[in-house]
Amino acid sequence: MRATLFFVGLTVVILAAIVTLLRSRRLKEKYAALWVVVGLICIVLAAWPSLLTHLAHLFGVQVPSNLLFVLAIILLLAVCLQLSLEVSNQEDKIRRLAEESAIAREELEQLTAHDVLHDKPLPTP
Repeated sequence: MRATLFFVGLTVVILAAIVTLLRSRRLKEKYAALWVVVGLICIVLAAWPSLLTHLAHLFGVQVPSNLLFVLAIILLLAVCLQLSLEVSNQEDKIRRLAEESAIAREELEQLTAHDVLHDKPLPTP
């Protein structure tokens, strides 16, 4: 019973930390949702340890902790996939912004060169 209370308490503290990060805008909602779901699943499994045994039996896994490890690996793979997709999207955005910045810089240099050749004063921003 002491271990159950410890793990439920630990999960509640982690969920509180996630909510705090979310409220302070240090964690985005799309990431927090995944962690809140994981936290709720952990609370359920910590509160009812026999549930993991029943699930292991249902899936034909001999040792319940092996099912827990498989679920944890699947979760970590899902997080890695989500973060890889996010990094890919950010790389595309950065490339596009760099291209737009280079084009704008080239246009500015052309305008500046044209104004200098014609002895026109540069416009003030």
